[in-house]
Amino acid sequence: QVQVVESGGGAVQPGGSLRLSCKVSGSIVSMYAMGWYRQAPGKQRELVAANTRSGTTTYADSVKGRFTISRDNAKNTVYLQMNSLKPEDTAVYYCNANSDYGRVIRGDVGSWGQGTQVTVSS
Repeated sequence: QVQVVESGGGAVQPGGSLRLSCKVSGSIVSMYAMGWYRQAPGKQRELVAANTRSGTTTYADSVKGRFTISRDNAKNTVYLQMNSLKPEDTAVYYCNANSDYGRVIRGDVGSWGQGTQVTVSS
């Protein structure tokens, strides 16, 4: 069973950058579509970015041009580079995996990890 551990969150000022990491264990990341999601207080969890095993990517409109999802198969890790951060990016960020890209897009991916907190504030 695939397990993920998110890291790299923190507090940053508007306009700043962070890189989140998602370490995958229990399987090989190259076998899965991967997604990054976020949940702000009082809001539902939403997809931020996803990519297929072959590299096709999907981004939420709110982060296009600012966030980049990538993976390092050798390290079994997926990254989310976040630039030009805004206060509305404040949320707990989660990653997850599934062999079905459609399920990754829908967030229908089973259990969730603890996530990593990102706070954007001046």
